[in-house]
Amino acid sequence: MIATYGGGCFWCTEVIFKQLQGVKSVLPGYMGGQRENPTYEQVCTGATGHAEVVQIDYDETVLPYRKLLEVFFKTHDPTTLNRQGNDVGTQYRSVIFYHDEQQRIEAEEFIRQLTTHEVYDDPIVTAIAPAQPFYVAENYHHDYFNNNPQNPYCAAVIAPKLQKFLKGLQ
Repeated sequence: MIATYGGGCFWCTEVIFKQLQGVKSVLPGYMGGQRENPTYEQVCTGATGHAEVVQIDYDETVLPYRKLLEVFFKTHDPTTLNRQGNDVGTQYRSVIFYHDEQQRIEAEEFIRQLTTHEVYDDPIVTAIAPAQPFYVAENYHHDYFNNNPQNPYCAAVIAPKLQKFLKGLQ
């Protein structure tokens, strides 16, 4: 099965989802825009309309879609429009791209439950949209955190987020 999420910088989301048992692969890329085969530089301008996303290939017998939704919502702020921390722009929007009707239904129900239980102080702004063409990011973005642990962004933003997530798995 395939799941596609945009939850800010794909360097952050890729490393989180790679930790889950049942995940076969995680690819950073772009979805939801108007331009074919956009580059990172083009997406960063916000002019293409794409979001930075991760496309997750997973075994649903090991890892149900609902668990992916739980991780997605625990590891980014779904209440900030077009922003995650200091990353600002439509390319950092919170979005679930569904690949079939069941994913759409589960995502809508999950958000409804979070809202009903007032899990967040502010309203959830995560968009739910049908999957569109997925464009794989340039090779240097793949496994970025593990390949660039000394990068200031990785050390200051991703490492603490990953540590917090890993503590929650124990």
